[in-house]
Amino acid sequence: MISALWTSATGMNSQQTNIDVISNNLANVNTSGFKKSKINFADLIYTNMRESGTPNAQGAEIPTGIEVGHGSKVNSTQKIFTQGNIQNTDSPLDMVIEGDGFFRIQLPDGNYAYTRDGSFKQDSNGNIVTSDGYQIDPGFQIPQEATEISITSDGTVNAKVNGENQQLGQIQLYRFANPAGLSSEGRNLYLQTVASGQAMQGVPGEAGFGTVTQGFLEMSNVKVVEEMVNMIAAQRAYETNSKAIQASDEMLQTANQLKR
Repeated sequence: MISALWTSATGMNSQQTNIDVISNNLANVNTSGFKKSKINFADLIYTNMRESGTPNAQGAEIPTGIEVGHGSKVNSTQKIFTQGNIQNTDSPLDMVIEGDGFFRIQLPDGNYAYTRDGSFKQDSNGNIVTSDGYQIDPGFQIPQEATEISITSDGTVNAKVNGENQQLGQIQLYRFANPAGLSSEGRNLYLQTVASGQAMQGVPGEAGFGTVTQGFLEMSNVKVVEEMVNMIAAQRAYETNSKAIQASDEMLQTANQLKR
């Protein structure tokens, strides 16, 4: 059996996963704080038909060997944490991180998640929460009589309460040695893993952390034109692998017709 049939099949499977990743990027082109994914491929094992450096019949050293590969596989999918475009919303609780860092969110089970999505809301108790109702950590409450909420670039939250300025809390940012190692959990949330390393806490604007800007949101870093080009390339690679399968089938058909 011609091994190209199975080799090309691995290529088609890899490109199908590539299309899945591209589709998810395009589906989230308007998701605030979303970070696009990049797929990485690796080649599979090789059949070593002749090793390099072996002597020939005359005793001379053969400089190159004969190796036949057996296709490709998806090696990893990697989140790209480049800064997305910044959009003005004029909402006092919307925040964007300009630079490195994540907001920390406390989940209902007591664990923590991390996000770049700064579209926060206020619940009935005055807590600052995500769209799913998860509280920001460290958390703070906004009094019912508070007006003119302001958030400085270093994360200090102030409000005018009964005509007097009052500091309500301090937003902290968190970063990781390897943010690409975070686990994507959906809802714009990431979980810490062994690969990401421990979360490092800091004040916005200090020690390499980004600054916080009120009234803006970070949009998705997906570039539609770039993803469309990637999709065309993946589609053509899928088509080319299918042509290789067709060519292998025609070769087998020719071999079967040698004797009639």
